[in-house]
Amino acid sequence: MPPLAPLQSLTEQARSLLADAAAAEQDAHHAARLLERLAQVLPALDAAYHQNDAPAVDDATYDALRRLNTELESRFPGLHRADSPTARVGAPATGPFHRHRHMVPMLSLDNVFSREEFDSFVSRIARFLGLTDEHAHQLAFVAEPKIDGLSISLTYEHGRFMRGTTRGDGTEGEDVTANLRTMGDVPEQLPGPFPDIIEIRGEVFLSKQAFLDLNAAQERAGDKPFANPRNAAAGSLRQLDPNITARRPLSLFAYAAGFCSAPLPATHHAYLRQLEDWGFRINPLNTQVRNAADAESFMERLTRERSALDYDIDGIVYKIDDRALQDRLGFAGRAPRWAVAWKFPAEQAITRLEAIDIQVGRTGALTPVALLQPVNVGGVIVTRASLHNEDEITRKDIRIGDLVHIQRAGDVIPQVTGVVLPRDGEREPYAFPHICPVCGAHAERPEGEVVWRCSGGLTCPAQVVERLSHFVSRDAFDIDGLGDRTITEFHELGWLRTPADIFRLEAHETEIASRDGWGKVSARNLVTAIAARRTIELSRLIYALGIRRIGINNARLLARHYHSLANWREQMEKAAIIGSDERLELGSITGIGTAIADELVAFFAEEHNRTTLDDLTAQLAQVVDEEMVAEGALSGKTIVFTGTLTTMTRPEARAVAERLGARVSDSVSKKTDLVVLGEKAGSKARKAAELGVATMDEADWRTLAGMPPVTAQE
Repeated sequence: MPPLAPLQSLTEQARSLLADAAAAEQDAHHAARLLERLAQVLPALDAAYHQNDAPAVDDATYDALRRLNTELESRFPGLHRADSPTARVGAPATGPFHRHRHMVPMLSLDNVFSREEFDSFVSRIARFLGLTDEHAHQLAFVAEPKIDGLSISLTYEHGRFMRGTTRGDGTEGEDVTANLRTMGDVPEQLPGPFPDIIEIRGEVFLSKQAFLDLNAAQERAGDKPFANPRNAAAGSLRQLDPNITARRPLSLFAYAAGFCSAPLPATHHAYLRQLEDWGFRINPLNTQVRNAADAESFMERLTRERSALDYDIDGIVYKIDDRALQDRLGFAGRAPRWAVAWKFPAEQAITRLEAIDIQVGRTGALTPVALLQPVNVGGVIVTRASLHNEDEITRKDIRIGDLVHIQRAGDVIPQVTGVVLPRDGEREPYAFPHICPVCGAHAERPEGEVVWRCSGGLTCPAQVVERLSHFVSRDAFDIDGLGDRTITEFHELGWLRTPADIFRLEAHETEIASRDGWGKVSARNLVTAIAARRTIELSRLIYALGIRRIGINNARLLARHYHSLANWREQMEKAAIIGSDERLELGSITGIGTAIADELVAFFAEEHNRTTLDDLTAQLAQVVDEEMVAEGALSGKTIVFTGTLTTMTRPEARAVAERLGARVSDSVSKKTDLVVLGEKAGSKARKAAELGVATMDEADWRTLAGMPPVTAQE
């Protein structure tokens, strides 16, 4: 994937990101570069949409970019960035309106695009709550059409409307109270009984007819018409003069609660009825659904009927009806675990597959990418699409020259979903190459894997350059001035072969300064940037080594567990012995499974890697020891759960502990601070007693965690 050059507009940047997505599907370095750009582009799109009411791309493109970001983070967990858009909601409030902080954040929703993805959402609920899939698929939901409008939070105190605030960035928004008071759908006073304080959430929108009438009035007045009803609603609500807002027929559907000083009804459906009793409009299509099959039927119905509705919708929101289960499920990042937005079907198109390009990644993975005749898919020009791997090409019988179906949105990395049959000509089946297209080395497909890999290792130019690019990337050594083009240039000159060579570039400063595009200042800046990285955090160094399956999160886990480079290296070399204490300790680190442990051991078993690391560390001034910094009642504590928990599942208990700042381990050692004993606690309980580690039962754990006592799950 070529570097993403600066582009003229957000629209072009969005299209470029989606066009290049296929190359990032199985290569971590490409994915890291794409995630870095997404971290820049998505907030800019949020600002255009939420702050300026002037979206730069259509909703399908925005959803595609969001989903691309999520899929890449899921495929490469170690690449999750501190500034990831998945941790953001909306955009910060700006402009002339006063800002107001929500008492409970206004978070966003995860999206699904198919029955299979909805079933996966239900299965995640089942695992978290300790239910069987069969039981989980009988859970009741409330289905609500997802209105394409402007989210709003209305604060009522002692039944009187006090404040209305836009979503903003989810934490604070703009105070548009005066404008909301002009709307008939916003009650000024609630009939009793009512809580002392409550935040009521809803969506402000314009009907289709109201939008047409408003644009006709805009044109008669010589003003610019609005692009769509959502823009018109947002622009109307953010007028400095409430009299202008009053002249525009805005509507509101209420659908949720934020903070409430008193208990809410036991089900979401009952809460919607309460909203009606208080004088709010709720969507008349809101429906209780008994199970996942009914959810799909409702989706199919609304897909057929949406065009006839008097307002725009872009999907259906499904919420667990039982509010007690909502409370238990809680939130994961920026979205609730108990709700999801099922978006309408993906955009599709047909085009010609002109060629198949085999890309070689940092780990030697050979990834097939379809090169297509350019085609517009939902407003985005697609020229490349993922083919995944050899098995997928064979299963779909994809051949060069075929007309193929392209899909974007449901699977936002553009994908070839199939071939147009019957074919419009005779073509040979595609033969996946068994040699590396870059270095000519033999390619191997390890048993049990679907990916072919170049066996050339660091002798393969593609892998050398990709590994060096990874080494200087943002979450690794983060060296300004060493981009892909520069690394390739210096590699071809023979100056860069190994990571340690980066720190020897100062010897070439004069030569660098004399090259095209360089000068004395830029060469000096590069040497200075390199020198600043002779002191590096351990987690960055571990990640920079490019060990397969070790992303930045796993690198941090290892750094926090082993604390120093010398100790980590010593323990990894000793862990080569299956059954050794060191191997068992490595496997006990939560998040480090068998496959990751095998990769770590294999890395240090290779003499070339040990020599490369020796060469590198000789160039470094210091590798900084790291300690985990966390906030919460159990900050920095290591906890082990053992036995059967009866009031919550193990994932739920782990989520609570981590939310309080604890580290959760799978084995007991002298470094363990607390062992929580469930029923039938066995060897771990005995080991805790032998080591003198503190223990407590599940009831005491709930008290420590600030959770109310409950009875065992039925």
